[in-house]
Amino acid sequence: MLERTRLLWEVNAALERSRVVALIGPRQCGKTTLAREIVPPDSSNYFDLENPVSLARLEEPMTALQGLRGTVVIDEIQRRPDLFPILRVLADREPLPARFLILGSASPALLRQSSESLAGRITIIQMSGFSLSEVGVENQNQHWLRGGFPRSFLADTDQASLEWRKDFVATFLERDVPQFGVKIPSTSLFRFWSVLAHYHGQVWNAAEAARTLNINESTARRYVDLLQDLFMIRQLQPWHSNLGKRQVKSPKIYFRDTGLLHYLSGIKSEGELNLHPKLGASWEGYAIEEIIKSTRPDAVYFWATHGGAELDLLLIKDAKRIGIECKRMDAPKITPSMRTAMTDLKLDKLVVVYPGAQPYSLADGISVLPLTKAVTDPQDLID
Repeated sequence: MLERTRLLWEVNAALERSRVVALIGPRQCGKTTLAREIVPPDSSNYFDLENPVSLARLEEPMTALQGLRGTVVIDEIQRRPDLFPILRVLADREPLPARFLILGSASPALLRQSSESLAGRITIIQMSGFSLSEVGVENQNQHWLRGGFPRSFLADTDQASLEWRKDFVATFLERDVPQFGVKIPSTSLFRFWSVLAHYHGQVWNAAEAARTLNINESTARRYVDLLQDLFMIRQLQPWHSNLGKRQVKSPKIYFRDTGLLHYLSGIKSEGELNLHPKLGASWEGYAIEEIIKSTRPDAVYFWATHGGAELDLLLIKDAKRIGIECKRMDAPKITPSMRTAMTDLKLDKLVVVYPGAQPYSLADGISVLPLTKAVTDPQDLID
């Protein structure tokens, strides 16, 4: 297993300043492994709510928790929402004998409950699978093909990785989704998720998708919102400004993990990926997700007009507007769309991210930067 030094430091720093820290993200992204580096699983301070022994220990939760000291881990806390009011009481003690690290599998209910019960007491950290900076830029092609879920990326072969992703999708649909109280037939959600793969990198048209699947538009919107809430896809929202131009107002759809995108698109190997019609869109989404992970912006958008001008990614970071274009080509050149984006959006700078090795300038305020450098030295994107 790869060490996740930066994330571990972030969680420990949050535990020093906050009474409760929530580490959330999809199943199998490594939350439990990280938590066990902080508190050993055989410790009396570790509770796994999928373990009957831990559940038995929490039959009387106040009694079980109030005597503990140090850091206490509660894994899969969305299974016991009744614990949140108790955690609020325990977090308000003075002096404070224990801090709580709670783990949840991307539950929207977890976020709502924690924000209501633990307002002012909790820090929320979102976690995903391995990032490119964690696996090493020399492993970029494998990371792009297999995605960042640890067991998918670390599999012995591409075929073993594919089988893991197949099992993950089946388990997610048949077991995980129902645990969040969502009553959608797994076959229906699988069909929808597969159709959504065709929209990766495109503006989302709920009406069109609804017609394809013979469902109503509100159902299509509910399905896509669910997959976003569970961190499977990202709805990248459009930026609006008063430009006197007709601007696109629907979100773009991106899979947050390209390994799952490739599985649902029937892509089994690097060779098949290189010949697939979604090659460019796949790389664009991969680059966007890695840039967001590395820069941790205050807000992200895309921008497009009905006249054809567009920008893949608008980062708002430290009061700066940074435009990002993702181009899978050997030597990107300046385009009229880039100049329009610079002027209309009043960008501080525009960076064209590409898979090459050399950074270079295109014009005043417009430069080209390798993706590998963008994720290892993210400040190069901002400054």
